[in-house]
Formats: sequence, C-alpha cells, structure tokens
Amino acid sequence: MSSRSLMGFDYGTKSIGVAVGQELTGSASPLCSLKANDGIPNWDEIEKLIKEWQPDLLIVGLPLNMDGTEQEITVRARKFGNRLHGRFGKPVAFKDERLTTTDAKARLFERGGYRALDKGSVDAVSAQLILESWFESNY
Repeated sequence: MSSRSLMGFDYGTKSIGVAVGQELTGSASPLCSLKANDGIPNWDEIEKLIKEWQPDLLIVGLPLNMDGTEQEITVRARKFGNRLHGRFGKPVAFKDERLTTTDAKARLFERGGYRALDKGSVDAVSAQLILESWFESNY
C-alpha cells in the first residue's frame, strides 16, 4: 500500500465535483464543486487545485447505464479524463460511478436533511464516493 494522494472528479455538464483522498488511509474528503459550461470546466480552477493538493493520481467517475453500457455522458467523462492527463501530465484512472449521486444524497440527507442537498455538496460528496469505491476495489 503506497501513500499516494488522489484527486477524484464527478464529471457533469453543469458542475464537476472534486474530492481528495489518501491511499495510505483509504479515506477521501469532499473538496468543492466547479461550474462547467456544457461540460467545459474553467481549467485555471482545476490547475489551482492540482497545484495546491499535488495529487499523484486523478480518478474520474464514469457514468455508466445500470446495465454497464456507455452513454453520451460516459464518452464526455472519458474525454475530460484524457484532457486532465494531457494538460497536467498526471496519470488518470476511471471508476464506474453508478449510484454515487444517489448514495451522496442519502449520506448528506442523513447529516442535514433537505438543506444539505445543495448541488455543490452532492457533486463533491459524489466525487468523495468515487474515490472511496476506487480504494475499496483496488486494496
């Protein structure tokens, strides 16, 4: 088990959730949610986060259909991951993210009821769950 730091992304066309995690502890924390314009993020904001957190590996959630097939958003999430790799030279891995948004909403609702369910929180916690499930399936 190594001690790499990871950054997870919950890709969406309007918003991209971001979380950070540590391989050593297998834990992740929601960081923020970035606005996207038809799936295009502000790359300067992502660059700032990468400079600040210095992740060794980037994990992008892949939104698959329930039967495991790909949809248009899956292709766009892959492109986003490829652009992350191209821009920042960091290795990128993809993680099946089916049900993470549902799980994120349930987790936030338990903590704070409907008020906790703002879109930014849901996206950031979805990114956290993507990282946590990546840790579970890789260790």
